[in-house]
Amino acid sequence: MTNAVNRHTLELYRRAPELGPRVLFFSGGTALRHTARALTEYTHNSIHLVTPFDSGGSSAVLRKAFGMPAVGDIRNRLMALADQSVAGNPEVCELFAHRLPKQANQTELCEELDALTSGRHPLLARIPDPMRTIIRNHFKHFCKAMPKDFDLRGASLGNMVLTAGYIYGHSSMDPVLHIFTRLARVCGEVRPTVNRDLHMAVKLRDGSVVIGQHKITGKETPPLTSPVEEVWLTASLSDPTPAESVIRCKVKDLIYGADLICYPPGSFFSSVIANLLPQGVGKAVAGNPCPKVYVPSTGRDPEATGLSVADQAQLLMDHLHKSGSPTHARPLEYVIVDSRDGDYPGGLDKAALKAQGLTVIDRPLASRKEPSRLDPYRLCETLLSLTSISPPTR
Repeated sequence: MTNAVNRHTLELYRRAPELGPRVLFFSGGTALRHTARALTEYTHNSIHLVTPFDSGGSSAVLRKAFGMPAVGDIRNRLMALADQSVAGNPEVCELFAHRLPKQANQTELCEELDALTSGRHPLLARIPDPMRTIIRNHFKHFCKAMPKDFDLRGASLGNMVLTAGYIYGHSSMDPVLHIFTRLARVCGEVRPTVNRDLHMAVKLRDGSVVIGQHKITGKETPPLTSPVEEVWLTASLSDPTPAESVIRCKVKDLIYGADLICYPPGSFFSSVIANLLPQGVGKAVAGNPCPKVYVPSTGRDPEATGLSVADQAQLLMDHLHKSGSPTHARPLEYVIVDSRDGDYPGGLDKAALKAQGLTVIDRPLASRKEPSRLDPYRLCETLLSLTSISPPTR
């Protein structure tokens, strides 16, 4: 796959990443964080459509208080793509990753928040202007909007900043994402798939219904006891009624303009399939003639129990057709695996993948240090080798 011509192209990307290809990922969570960071060495034009449906941890507190999409995964991806060579960016990343103490009382928490709004907090004081002043003003906005009974324990500072931008952006993520993308020199574009306050719901094989992403992932609650049979979006954590959701023209344009579309590693339903649920996703994918690639996760995924890689690929295509891809279209063409060192608990079944009309690319992807994880650079280079072998010209 990565022949001499592609090696030449990869070197061109390294020399001029600002001209690199527009690789688009449908993703959420932290599984792609290291790959996103590695990708900045090859291209500054990657596109990340992130699931905004997280309903656990501090995101749950923010969503309940402000009726908004989850911003935690968006924050993580912004910081993974931020140019760390820019003065102040490492300090911004440290502040955005900081959480208020879970064991502190409300008085202590309010004192720390006051230190942030006044500029006295040590994490904020190290950040140079104008970023320091902008972040400080966002904390002020957050304090004005914060309900009196808001639980600050364990709150993410980065999530609070993005929440303030969302509120004062008239319930839109675009303004705050624009500000921090430019100031932190984010080497790519990060957008929520939809800009609505929605939640995930699944029906299990045993007939039970589970609402809330945090109950599906098996991270904050015990893993699901039965395989997932159906997944959809709802407007409430207490009502499983399906909610209609349609992607905006801005998201459609991002999909149409991609040079490669990737369904990457991550929790299968909550990080990957969730992005394909809004109407219009499948239609936009089908309307782009670029390569479409699935990279299944290695290691155990509590959401994908019993699913082979071929099963997962079929489910991806099924959901893309449901969200608008014509039945004759091919919204998925390639599946990239590592049959030698990759760990696929549900089975790989390359013959079944080929029977679905998919091209299987079998390459060394596993990390040498942690075989259960994919090596970010190996994955990046394999994906980029599927883009045009001509030198980047944009």
